[in-house]
Amino acid sequence: MASNKIIIYQIFTRLYGNRCQARKPFGTIEENGCGKFNDFTPSVLKQIREMGVSHVWYTGVIRHATMTDYSQYGIPRQHPAVLKGRAGSPYAITDYYDVDPDLAVNVEKRMEEFEKLVSRTHRAGLKMIIDFVPNHVARQYKSICKPAGVRDLGEDDHQDTGFDPQHNNFYYCPGQQFTPYFDLYHGETEPYTEMPAKATGNDCFHNAPGMNDWYETVKLNYGVDYYAGGIGHFDPIPNTWEKMLHILLFWAGKGVDAFRCDMAEMVPAEFWSWATARVREKYPDIRFIGEVYNPHEYRHYIASGFDYLYDKVGMYDALRDVICHRRNTDAITWAWQQTDDIRDHMLYFLENHDEQRIASDFFAGSGEKAVPALVVSALLQKNPFMFYAGQEWGERGMDEEGFSGRDGRTTIFDYWSFGSRFSPLTIIYNKVLDIARREKVVTEGMTFDVMYANQQYYRQYAFLRKAGKDILLVVVNFDDAPLTMHITIPDHAFNYLEMQEKAYQAIDLMTGQQASLVLIRDQQVDVSLPARGAVVYKL
Repeated sequence: MASNKIIIYQIFTRLYGNRCQARKPFGTIEENGCGKFNDFTPSVLKQIREMGVSHVWYTGVIRHATMTDYSQYGIPRQHPAVLKGRAGSPYAITDYYDVDPDLAVNVEKRMEEFEKLVSRTHRAGLKMIIDFVPNHVARQYKSICKPAGVRDLGEDDHQDTGFDPQHNNFYYCPGQQFTPYFDLYHGETEPYTEMPAKATGNDCFHNAPGMNDWYETVKLNYGVDYYAGGIGHFDPIPNTWEKMLHILLFWAGKGVDAFRCDMAEMVPAEFWSWATARVREKYPDIRFIGEVYNPHEYRHYIASGFDYLYDKVGMYDALRDVICHRRNTDAITWAWQQTDDIRDHMLYFLENHDEQRIASDFFAGSGEKAVPALVVSALLQKNPFMFYAGQEWGERGMDEEGFSGRDGRTTIFDYWSFGSRFSPLTIIYNKVLDIARREKVVTEGMTFDVMYANQQYYRQYAFLRKAGKDILLVVVNFDDAPLTMHITIPDHAFNYLEMQEKAYQAIDLMTGQQASLVLIRDQQVDVSLPARGAVVYKL
């Protein structure tokens, strides 16, 4: 069995194990319940592994701002005026050296419970990914778990200076009070106060962030002087660099195998080059996955130490439009061609916590409509594929959970739970992911896109994969009606893949049905396709 195809399963940890079905909008943790580290038992992890998953991304592990009061455990209370949702955003970190107490059965032993989860994950044959959130922290960041000798972020800042590369971890608006658009009381007797105001995480360098700003966060200073037009001051090494490297090494020391780096492009590439090299000196097998949205920066960030980058603006956007019949399938060809020189570094996905659910009314209305896109994402290249818990059973994301509202996404801000988890769609996901992990031709083979010779088809897509003597002919149909596709296999495909012209015995790995396919240069082969379906012929 080939096993070097990375398949990442993103799990929103707080939701996944929660079986409470109260689902009260704006509900408390007591009313709506919360998933725990301990919900990931050996049998649960075995089931995840059997889906073909290689890596689990546990989202929301590091302690973040929340309205739930844990002050009896020495955890500082957060003011609700600078929070999003009752449970809080997992991207507003309050202590980089702690884990979310919501996820612990015994709050006082929360780190121990996390460490046991790392061990169970590894014993199940899975690798563990957690978020590293480098660009911003919660407005009331305060570490109570930092190791001895570590100075806290902002602890030594010169707050009378807007920017200082050596001393300041934050950016300031000297002499100006924090005055955002909203009520600073939010039900409390005392207002939230911040003087001087700190710059907000989405590069909002004034004291009055708006409704659409990341107002619950504070931007970290990596030595870039945004007040002077973005000039970098990287020599000597900025203070923030050293502190963030220490945090990466802390979690790598816990056995974390990879970091999904939030908004990586908002942190200078110079930091990543410096930090990834130092982490790998001690942990050579660690992997870095970057959330980078600007295609012009992809090669820059790969050169800076990233193993994989989200292919959002290219492949995700193309596939979403093809699923929804807004673009033709030549958009898929265009998307992979834009990154062909770095194809093994591109992470393909159809859902994550930021994007709308496929089955939502805002996207396709049904998870089944994306089956052709699933097949393309998982089988087109050797690169990693990621899917989001709930995607495999067609989770709709159409609940009005609280802060997040009904937006086609599964909330990351509220205490909530999934509804029904059974769907025939799950069987299809298991099948496709099994092909992706088991077939050597997918994990190691070359790819040939045949669509330039079949331009009369604009809702279908076909490609060949080859490794050794094994050949896959993958054909998908994005149309709502079945059809027979007459696919021309161009002369160049035979030369490039070193294929023989002959009659092949084929088996459709999706159904187990057998067929005889005659492949001849520049001649057609007929493939019958189900509506919104796929055929994966192994020759």
